[in-house]
Amino acid sequence: MNKCIFLDRDGVINEDRGTYTFRIRDFKVMAGVKKGLSILKDAGYILVVVTNQAGISRGLFSESDMQKCHDLMMEETGHLIDDIYYATYYPEFSDSLMRKPESLMFEKAIAKYNIDPSHSWMIGNSSRDLEPAIKLGIRTVFIGDHKPEYEFDLSANDLLEAAGKIMAYQNMS
Repeated sequence: MNKCIFLDRDGVINEDRGTYTFRIRDFKVMAGVKKGLSILKDAGYILVVVTNQAGISRGLFSESDMQKCHDLMMEETGHLIDDIYYATYYPEFSDSLMRKPESLMFEKAIAKYNIDPSHSWMIGNSSRDLEPAIKLGIRTVFIGDHKPEYEFDLSANDLLEAAGKIMAYQNMS
């Protein structure tokens, strides 16, 4: 079985603007992200982004707009990310088990890549990111200032620090 790093997008890979990021001019990959991804990739992790993109179902932007941001993200991170799962749903418009805090995006990746949840991690910046990982037995790294309502395994200021902490944890195990 394979091990995986699941990554939220906004606030983990790119700057979280506090609103939808769907224009490439607003999509800013944060410092240290490429290096952090490279460390994790070199350690044998599959890298999978799991992101809610409800602005699509709300009619605020198109899948094409989002895809342009994802293309830029892939380019700026050296194409280290193996896959991107996104949920376009928003509860007022449509329900879906894809949307975090539900776990279907994770489950699809686990099935596709033969992932062992007990050797995998989720890096996120909200309770909504951590909840599905916890349900599935995936360890969690919380990035951010405000502590989520769920317990997490590690905390970090950014993705690069999270990668270092995961490597230290892995070396202790």
